[in-house]
Amino acid sequence: MTVYDIIDAKKRGLALSPEQIEYFVRAVADGTASDAQIAAFCMAVLLRGMTDEECFRLTAAMAESGEVRPRPRITGICADKHSTGGVSDSTTLVLVPVLASVGVKCAKYSGRGLGHTGGTLDKLESFPGFRVDLSPEEFEAQVESVGAAIAGQTESTVPADKRMYAVRDVTATVDSIPLIASSVMSKKLASFADAILLDVKYGDGAFVRSPEEAEKLARLMVSVGRSAGRKVCAAVTCMDSPLGDSVGCNAEVREAIEVLKGKKNALARLSLFHCRKLCALALGISEEEAQRRTEEAVASGAALRKLAEIVAAQGGDARAVYDETLLPLAEEVREIRAERGGYLHVSALGLGKANVLLGGGRRRAGDAVDHAVGILLQRRAGEKVREGDLLARVHCRSGAEEGVAAAKAAFTVSDAFEPRPLIYEFIDWEE
Repeated sequence: MTVYDIIDAKKRGLALSPEQIEYFVRAVADGTASDAQIAAFCMAVLLRGMTDEECFRLTAAMAESGEVRPRPRITGICADKHSTGGVSDSTTLVLVPVLASVGVKCAKYSGRGLGHTGGTLDKLESFPGFRVDLSPEEFEAQVESVGAAIAGQTESTVPADKRMYAVRDVTATVDSIPLIASSVMSKKLASFADAILLDVKYGDGAFVRSPEEAEKLARLMVSVGRSAGRKVCAAVTCMDSPLGDSVGCNAEVREAIEVLKGKKNALARLSLFHCRKLCALALGISEEEAQRRTEEAVASGAALRKLAEIVAAQGGDARAVYDETLLPLAEEVREIRAERGGYLHVSALGLGKANVLLGGGRRRAGDAVDHAVGILLQRRAGEKVREGDLLARVHCRSGAEEGVAAAKAAFTVSDAFEPRPLIYEFIDWEE
């Protein structure tokens, strides 16, 4: 068996055996397979596809290519949530404290932003002093004592995926559904969460543009999770326009705190939908009871207090949960106004790219992030506006003309607007 033989078999549309898949993943992880061979394999998968069984075997082999964290001695069910990426998507900052305050332990591994999508770890570092580099022992202890921890995975976690993704990123194979599914789920299987909710995005600001393709991806990932013995469910949600009313680290953290105080908007709606579904899955209760418990956690202030507890436990300044001046916004403000009347369209992709140009995101891994820049929406997509209406405020640094121009271009007005559903489909783990 050689890497060449495996590529040739997939090129001809043959289903790979578990042994072939395990051999290839080992070759990726130990450097035996060249970047050219990884690129050829990924393109063959993109063009020829994979069966659900092949995808599961690929996911399992990738999960086992590095450090696999055993289930720690934590009482109760551990839950996790993963989004395939979006703009102004701060659901984790709402979901984790809500679930932890109702008795669902959250063992959450998150990532940093790259390109137009925001990263949960970057947003958490808006809290001065917040640590995301917890050791496995620190992570486990905090989940047990506080009920939740949010941290980054180590470099030794799923090394085969890291190498394959780097090649996919430059060979136009990122959008392969089996490769997306195996990349996402390998990281989930390498951790120890018992119940997992996947938020699979579709639309303008997502990797998958159509809801039908997003549903196909979601069902494949649920199938992989089931094959691995995990309780996995998935929501297919829209990312045509930003989910929340703010884009940028400090601005999004401020908004998540407002949702925990009771603010109602699309971010709150989706966050509490996820809370209800994951609470019911983890605790084995009805959705009606799960909804009652999660809504009470917000109304009573318990969820907000839990956020402050999580921040303090990870070395952050918990005063920022109650004092937004500790989450400052850049002082220079530019206004974006409607140039004509009609129905407003707001591009999630456009605003995500604008935030990167302002300094609030990364063009390359390792770039610094300016937490204080951001875009505050004053009107939402689908609203009818008049010429001159204020659409957004851009908080920026001097010399930010390129980013401001990009933000302005993300707002357009037309004579019609056809919204697509925020929640297109939900796939239960037992389906």
